[in-house]
Amino acid sequence: MCRMDKWREVRQTLREFALSMPEAHEDHPWGETVIKVNKKIFLFLGIEEPTEKWSPSAGVKLPESNGHALAVEGVKPSGYGLGKAGWVTIPLMGELPETEVLLDWVEESYRAVAPKKLVAELDATG
Repeated sequence: MCRMDKWREVRQTLREFALSMPEAHEDHPWGETVIKVNKKIFLFLGIEEPTEKWSPSAGVKLPESNGHALAVEGVKPSGYGLGKAGWVTIPLMGELPETEVLLDWVEESYRAVAPKKLVAELDATG
């Protein structure tokens, strides 16, 4: 795989992992891909293909790891006021944290918005 397309692999890994969470499902509001639990978004994946105005990124809510995430080069508070609520935007092109870190952030985001019974189900399945 061409190094320039690494972001596609990372995006797909995040998508598949998020969809493996209890009652998670994909939606496409605004023509973008998001992963939700119930009606709450826990992972923003944006549009499928980069454009002049959009480069590949992911957005997650990190109530606990926010400071750590923002210390990573390129990661910034999410726009539209979401950053104030703990959301960060992670660019998927260039240097990325280890995949395990990204997956931990997706799980943290899920835990932040999912009902307690689904978090308990996640804990029970390991």
